[in-house]
Amino acid sequence: MSANSCMSRAVRILTWLAYNCRGTGKEAATSQRIAASVNTNPVVIRRCLGQLKDGGLVTVTHGRSGGWNLARPAADITFLDVYRSLPDEPVFGMPASAPEPECDVGAGIESALSDVYREATDALCRSLRETTLADMLRKTVPSSGEPTGAAPPPRRPDRALTRW
Repeated sequence: MSANSCMSRAVRILTWLAYNCRGTGKEAATSQRIAASVNTNPVVIRRCLGQLKDGGLVTVTHGRSGGWNLARPAADITFLDVYRSLPDEPVFGMPASAPEPECDVGAGIESALSDVYREATDALCRSLRETTLADMLRKTVPSSGEPTGAAPPPRRPDRALTRW
């Protein structure tokens, strides 16, 4: 069973954009610059940015100096906003095969699980509402500009602007 990484990718992209446009002015970021940081193909980044744009979280400017920016301040974008901008996939799903209707457990398991899963999803949404991109940026890149945790990763001069 594989995990869905769309939310993590979207948060990483948005946090990078928040980092990129901190300070006095906004500098639009290309999907290539973002992809270098995320270490993936720019097409994957553009697909995710399209979903975030549809959700009202980013804007795009076309043309020579164009690129992507946050649609509003990082402090005003919650993880719940990000979650809701992504494709509507349930956090918990039911097996593809239906349970045996003659089985005492199988006859009622899906409705019982649905209730538990709905409550868990509601709790998840309440939790996601409490964290903003600004919170994530503070946790990821403290005022010194270095990542938190043990030793900071080595920086390559050619990628200094795309690493965080």
